[in-house]
Amino acid sequence: MAKTKQYCVAENWGKGFIEHGESSGIQFRGLPGDVWQLPANNKHANLWIAKVAGAIKTKDEAQTIVDAEVTKAQNAWDADNVEGESAEEKIARIGAKPADITLEE
Repeated sequence: MAKTKQYCVAENWGKGFIEHGESSGIQFRGLPGDVWQLPANNKHANLWIAKVAGAIKTKDEAQTIVDAEVTKAQNAWDADNVEGESAEEKIARIGAKPADITLEE
């Protein structure tokens, strides 16, 4: 089966990181740890990776980075408690616990 997704790590610097023309021509998915999921074998995606000085990662390398960031966020969520607060009140105060993310091939 042909690979349909590729991954890179690139720090989002804000305005201009993803320009309007790029966002309409490339399907981006930003993930924890500055990981970006883009279409594989796509000229425009490859040009964007070069523009942002992205470091291409294998799916497994990207999954490891994402897992570490999600675990860090989950641990912070677990540690953020207020005495006497119900689970529903905690979710209302800080949002739902970050969910695990499984990357696609």
